[in-house]
Amino acid sequence: MSHTLLVVAHPRTDSLTGQAAARARKRLEAAGHTVDFLDLHAEDFDPRMTVADEPDWSDPHKTYSPEVRAHMRRIEAADTIVAVFPLWWYGLPAILKGWIDRTWNHGFAYGDPADRAPFSGKRMLWLALAGAGAEDLAKPGFDEAIDRQLRTGIAEYSGMKHATVGLVHGSIVKDGPGAERVLADADTALTDFLSVPALHTRTP
Repeated sequence: MSHTLLVVAHPRTDSLTGQAAARARKRLEAAGHTVDFLDLHAEDFDPRMTVADEPDWSDPHKTYSPEVRAHMRRIEAADTIVAVFPLWWYGLPAILKGWIDRTWNHGFAYGDPADRAPFSGKRMLWLALAGAGAEDLAKPGFDEAIDRQLRTGIAEYSGMKHATVGLVHGSIVKDGPGAERVLADADTALTDFLSVPALHTRTP
């Protein structure tokens, strides 16, 4: 059985991002995954770095805050991480970036101790809903920059060999056929990601 940490970063559950995350949860469960649904806004996660959680490069064994340690345990328990979020200013929303800053921390996601690699063997999908069209992102090279930042700069840097960025374009729609097309594209991105076999699965 595979366990997925599904992270959503949008203040409204009725947004297209919220709807895409809800559909992803159903599809994951239908595919046999257990799902830990982490709604950062609903859980009132504070993205601001604190002294307790600031990386200490001289102390790879630093004990972080109880809140962050709880999130670390949720990450450790997951075989797969799926983050669903709107692409704002060609990057992550502040609450998701802050979650990574505070929880994907030194001595846990990267750095010493070298023998501890909780991200090794995990896979990740960054499912980003972008308002811009595909050509609008590709022409100035933003799509490549986004992929490099999320897949290489964050996921692979943290030890994940299988990381994918799924960009869903044209998401500035409210309802009707346009909204359904966006949600269908998000479904397809998840399906394509899941079609690649996991490196390992958790035994029941």
